[in-house]
Amino acid sequence: MLIADGNPVIRAGLAALVCAAEDLDVIAQAADGREALSLTRRHAPDVILLDVRMPGVDGISALPHLVQMAPVLMLTYSKEAEIICEALLLGAGGYLVHGEFTTDELLRAVRDAPLGRPHFTPTAASALLAEVRSSSHPQRVVAQSSERMHNSVVFGLSSREVEIMDLIASGMNNQQIAAACFISEKTVKNHINRIFAKLRSATRSEAIARWLGTARPGVTGHG
Repeated sequence: MLIADGNPVIRAGLAALVCAAEDLDVIAQAADGREALSLTRRHAPDVILLDVRMPGVDGISALPHLVQMAPVLMLTYSKEAEIICEALLLGAGGYLVHGEFTTDELLRAVRDAPLGRPHFTPTAASALLAEVRSSSHPQRVVAQSSERMHNSVVFGLSSREVEIMDLIASGMNNQQIAAACFISEKTVKNHINRIFAKLRSATRSEAIARWLGTARPGVTGHG
């Protein structure tokens, strides 16, 4: 297991709890998302315990990259419903809020994560239920996913360009995108130049408009 948390005291406490179990072991500890990614590549853990708020690259930014290599269980003090839902959409295999679980429940969640069995503490479960109930149109998420896929085909964007375009649309600047994607700002600029060419856009706002469908593909001009 790998533990990623910005607080060394919490990391040490979690490691002690886990290592007390005969069938579990901690092979690495990380202080932020970037270190978690590096150590995951090096040690290939069976499961990752990931905090949300960490200095440098935070847990949410690192999450989509980490889940491609190992099951990720969020273990955090962050209780915001928006963060909980975002973490689950990005691939987290469970969400545990500190103070809402026992040692046995934590160990059970760790053992179940590689088996694809999710665990949620009460705050996370309530946030998930509220999100489901508030969605008056269940088809909305499917429609958005289909539209996103349609746009990537229409504009001919690669999977990496799609990822970066989504981050641009979310309002991130080049430095933030570089940190989220674990690439240099120069590489981000190169990707953006290719994206803008494919979207036939000269500015960020124009590219966002085309990507989100508020401007029709092939139509240029600023009115």
